[in-house]
Amino acid sequence: MQVSNRSGWGNSYLLSMTKSFLIWTLTLTVCFLVVGFPLVVILMTVGVLAAIVLQSILPASAIVLVSGGFLGITTVIILISSLLLSIKGIRPDEVQWLGWLHETDKDKINQNSIYASCPLTCGIENM
Repeated sequence: MQVSNRSGWGNSYLLSMTKSFLIWTLTLTVCFLVVGFPLVVILMTVGVLAAIVLQSILPASAIVLVSGGFLGITTVIILISSLLLSIKGIRPDEVQWLGWLHETDKDKINQNSIYASCPLTCGIENM
């Protein structure tokens, strides 16, 4: 009985860390794609120029090498950042700028449904 209780605590901590890591990975990826769009454009411009330069040296694999390098480096940076944030104990639901992770009260949410046809049919009563 005591052995199962000990493993339960370890599994809970591991589950919490894994959940934190996955949420950080998703959040940082979305932030990189949305907020960092100018950076993505600059990276792709540099990538195209590097592929053109490497085309004379490596005609068959220049584009694969450059695009794989950029995607790999970006992925590694996002994964390492997520891992560091998870290890430091910074929970994603405690960060202020991640409002979609915060629990909201039911009173604040508007539950009234407005249908697209309502302006045409809401005034009509049963005939």
